[in-house]
Amino acid sequence: MAGKRPGKYIQFILYGIVVVLINVAGLTLFFRTDLTKNDVYSISEASRRVVSTLSEPLTIHVFFTKNLPAPHNNTERYLHDLLAEYANYGNRYFNYRFYDVSPEEGDISSKAKENQALARNYGLFPIQIQAIEKDEVKFQKAYMGLVILHGDLMERIPTVTSTEGLEYKLTMAMQKLNNKISALLRLKERIRVRLFLSSSLNAVAPLMRLNALPRLPETVEEIVKKLNPKHYGKLQFESVDPAKDPKSAEEAKKFNLMTLKWPSLPENKIEAGEGTIGLVLQHGERTATVAFLRAIRLPLVGTQYEMADANRLEEMISESVESLLDIHEDLGVLASHEALDLFGASPDQRGRDQKEGTKNFRNLVSRNYTMKPVNLKEGSIGESFKCLVLAGPTGTFSDAELFEIDQFLMRGKSLALFMDRFQEVAPPAQQGVPPQAPRIVPLDTGMEKLLSHYGIKIKKSYVMDEHCFKQRMPTPFGGGERPIYFAPLIKNESINHDPGFMKHIKGLVVLKASPLEIESKRAEDIGLRVLRLFSSSEKSWEMADRISLNPMMIQPPSAKAAMKSFPLAYVIEGPFDSYFAGKEIPERSQAKEASEPREQPGEGGSGMDLSKIERKGEILPKGRPGKIFIIATSEILKDNMLDEEGRTPNAMFIMNVLDYLNGREDIALMRSKEQRFNPLRETSGGVRTFVKAFSIAGVPLLVILFGLCVWFLRHSRKKNIQMMFGK
Repeated sequence: MAGKRPGKYIQFILYGIVVVLINVAGLTLFFRTDLTKNDVYSISEASRRVVSTLSEPLTIHVFFTKNLPAPHNNTERYLHDLLAEYANYGNRYFNYRFYDVSPEEGDISSKAKENQALARNYGLFPIQIQAIEKDEVKFQKAYMGLVILHGDLMERIPTVTSTEGLEYKLTMAMQKLNNKISALLRLKERIRVRLFLSSSLNAVAPLMRLNALPRLPETVEEIVKKLNPKHYGKLQFESVDPAKDPKSAEEAKKFNLMTLKWPSLPENKIEAGEGTIGLVLQHGERTATVAFLRAIRLPLVGTQYEMADANRLEEMISESVESLLDIHEDLGVLASHEALDLFGASPDQRGRDQKEGTKNFRNLVSRNYTMKPVNLKEGSIGESFKCLVLAGPTGTFSDAELFEIDQFLMRGKSLALFMDRFQEVAPPAQQGVPPQAPRIVPLDTGMEKLLSHYGIKIKKSYVMDEHCFKQRMPTPFGGGERPIYFAPLIKNESINHDPGFMKHIKGLVVLKASPLEIESKRAEDIGLRVLRLFSSSEKSWEMADRISLNPMMIQPPSAKAAMKSFPLAYVIEGPFDSYFAGKEIPERSQAKEASEPREQPGEGGSGMDLSKIERKGEILPKGRPGKIFIIATSEILKDNMLDEEGRTPNAMFIMNVLDYLNGREDIALMRSKEQRFNPLRETSGGVRTFVKAFSIAGVPLLVILFGLCVWFLRHSRKKNIQMMFGK
C-alpha cells in the first residue's frame, strides 16, 4: 500500500500540470464558434477588413453604467464581446476601454466623477431607463454611450440601448472617420466658413430674446478655432456684414439665407429695416448652409426665435464639413426626364407633383453614399459613379440619351431601374365640376427598346395578389379589414435567398408593380447570369387594359386557373451586348435660332464635308461585366414603403441592392444579418387546427401514455422478480 501512494501523488501532479497547460494553451490559442444561424455574435468580413487595415490609432471609449436591469445588462455584455471580437481581428492601432461611471451603494466615487465629467466633455449624457424591482416601477439615470476617436476626429454613438444593428453602426462609423481623414488630407484649398450677419439685427435682437446675437462672430470664430486642429487646419473663418457690403448681400440671396424684416417701432426707437443671418461653408463650387436660427410658432404665445447653442453649432458645422467632403462613395441619380424626386426638390422645380415624399430614402442613402444628380439632357454620365439609379422616369429618352445609359453599362457599371409602366394623368379641372379621379394610362419612355435588347420586358399590367396588405377600416365604414390587392405581401418562400444580399430578407411588400419577363435563353447564350429575386404568391393575377385601383372595385377572378406567380424583381449580371453595336452614334439635337445660317458641306470653315470623316472606337460593342437590377415600380422608394431607421425588410432590401450594385456585398450582409422579421410558414386551416388540438390535448395524452408505459414496465419487472424467487 505504501508503495502505491507515491504513484498516486505523481499521477495527481501530472493531471494538475496537464490542466494548467490546457488553460495556458486556451489563452494563447483562443478560438470561438458562433452557432447562431446568421452569425449574429461574430463580426462580419467587412468589419474585419476595417479594423485590420487601420493606418492611424483608433480608440473606442465606452461609458456604460454597470449592473443595469434587463435587457440593458445584456446590451453591456454584448458590447464587451463585440469589442473583444474587433480586437481579435484588429491591428495594433485598434484599442477600446470601458470607463466606470457607476455609483457605489448610492455614493459616487471620485474616479467615477472624473469619468462622468469626461463623458460630458465628449457630449455623452445619462438617459433615464425604467426598472422593475420588487413589483415596483423605478426610474434611474444611466450612461449608455460611446465615442470613437480616430486621429483628431471623433464620432459619437450617444445611446446604445439595443444590440440591433450595433456592429453595423460601429463599423460604418470607423469607416467614415477613416474616409474623412483621407478626404481632409487631400484638400488643396481650405474650407471657407463664412458668417453672414447684418449689423442692423443688433437693434431688434433684444426684442427677439437673442441677446447673444451681437457676440455671434466671436462665438463662431472660437468654435472654428476649436474644430480646426481636428480638421487638420483646413477651416478658415470669415465674418461679413450684408448691411454694409452690397456684394455679400447679393451672395446671401444666392445662398437663400434667412432674411428678417421688421416695421418701425417708435416706442423702442427702432426704424424699419431688414437683416440677414446665416452660416455658409464653401469649398470650390460646393456649398453647405447651416441654419442655426429658427422660428418656432407657439400656441397663445406667437412666433419665437431660437438660436442653437455653442455645442449644437459645433456639431452642425462638423456635419456640414462632412457634406462638403467626398467621404462617401458617389451614387448617380437621374434628375431629368421627370423622374421621381429623390433629392427633395419642390414640385415646381422637378415638374412632377408627388403624393409621397422620398425623405426616408434620402436619409438612408446619405449614410453611405453621396447622391449626385445626373441630367442626361445636359451632359453625359460621370465616370465617378459605379451605379446609376433611374427612379420612375416619365419623360421620353432620345437615342443620344439611351446611348449614354447603354455605354455606361458597357463600361462595367451598374443600373438600378425602378421603372413605372403606367402614369396617373389628372383630368383638366372644370369649373363647377367636382374633381375626378386620375386616369391610369400606359407609359412609354423609350427605355423599352433598350431593355428589350437586354432581354427584359415589362408587361403592361399590374400584379394583384390575394396575399396582400390589409387596410384597417374605421368603424363608420363598417370596420374590419379591406384587402389592397395591388400591394402584394411577398412571402419568404417566394424570395430567392441564394444571392448573399438577399440571404436574410424574409418578407417584403411592394405597391403597383408590373410583372417582368426575361429572355433567359438569350441571356445564357451571351453569358449573362439571371437571378430572380422575388415573385408574387400563387394566388396572383394580372390587371390589364382598363386599369382601376379603387379597392372596392377589384375582385379576384372566379377562374382559379388565371392565378399564378409573377416575377417582380431581377438582377442580371455579365458582359452585355450594346444596343448601338453596328449603328451610327446618335447625335444630340442642338436648338438653334431659325435665323442662324447653317454651314453647308464644303462651305466655310475648313472647306470640307465633315460628314465624310469616319469615327471609330467611340462605341463599346461588348461591355465589361456589369449589373442591372430591375423592378417595375418606383413606389417602393417612397416614405410610405421605407422606415426612417432602415430596420424594416423593405429598407434593408433597397440598401442591400445598392450596396450589391456598388460592389459592397459584404456591407449588405453585415447590415441584414440581424434582421428580426422571421415569419412563420403559412399552413392550411386543417394543419393549424391539428397543431392547436395537439398542443391542448395531445401533449397531456402523451404524458399519460408515457406514465402508463412506465407503470406497465415496473409492474412486469415486479412480477418477473416474484416469479424468479417464487421458484
